[in-house]
Amino acid sequence: METTLRRTATVPNTGSTLLRRALLLDAAASGALGAAMALSASPLGDWFDLPSGLLRWAGIALVPFAALLAALGTRERVARPAVLAVVAVNLLWVAGSLLVLLSGWVEPTALGVAFVVAQALAVAVFTGLQELGLRRASLGMR
Repeated sequence: METTLRRTATVPNTGSTLLRRALLLDAAASGALGAAMALSASPLGDWFDLPSGLLRWAGIALVPFAALLAALGTRERVARPAVLAVVAVNLLWVAGSLLVLLSGWVEPTALGVAFVVAQALAVAVFTGLQELGLRRASLGMR
């Protein structure tokens, strides 16, 4: 019984599976973007006409998230609920990014709009790849 439960709660994440690659790519991008935003919030805020505090704290939040993604992406088996949580957080990030633009709370430059849209699109792509990878891993596909 325990073996059956463990099998349904986790999915294989070995070798070069799509799920592993999607998690690790998201980790690398989130870590790099987070570090850049946290360390360069003031100049980025000036270029994008976005609040530097928003950029700094969003960047700080991304760093531990990137570490979590890297940890998940390097495990032999990953818990399905953990991947679903990552997908949910990514979807919230996309929605929050678009809300920032549509709310009128900020009025970024064209470069700022492009930055927010580009990172939201990248996160949406990672999310889609993670969902696809989770489905494929659950079916025993690579």
